[in-house]
Amino acid sequence: MLGYVIAQGRGVADALLAETARRLLSLRWRVAGVVQINRETARDGRCDMDLMVLDHDHVVRISQDLGPHARGCRLDTAGLEQAVGLVEQALARAPQLLIVNKFGKSEIEGRGFRHAIGLALAEGVPVLTAVNASNLDGFIAFSEGLAEPVAPDGDAILDWCHRVCAVAQD
Repeated sequence: MLGYVIAQGRGVADALLAETARRLLSLRWRVAGVVQINRETARDGRCDMDLMVLDHDHVVRISQDLGPHARGCRLDTAGLEQAVGLVEQALARAPQLLIVNKFGKSEIEGRGFRHAIGLALAEGVPVLTAVNASNLDGFIAFSEGLAEPVAPDGDAILDWCHRVCAVAQD
């Protein structure tokens, strides 16, 4: 019950997961997790990255401005950990589904949402995430054969959610 989407193009997976969350919440599903909102800036062509915590209606900035000449990772780990804490609290409220914006480098290294994903799966809560092709090997190693690819299409993702959540409730 661990689905993942790989989508081509900047922000495509983020938009797909955000739309899935919006559709499920409109159907009154109990959804925990985060979706990423990318806000374009005029400064240098990079975007500000925010995580919207789904059951808190709270937005956490996870990018930091390192200046126009910086080349390193812009991830604000303190912001990420704040979002992780809110999501782990939400898991105690028995959601039907956990959506995590991305299984990335932090999760591969044992940080970020890795623990929250493990908690959800241990409780029988299906998890939906996105994975960049460059992180796929690390994600597959983490998933130990439990991961299922989901087509990067809004209806296909929604169908997967309905199918796995029906199984999880049986």
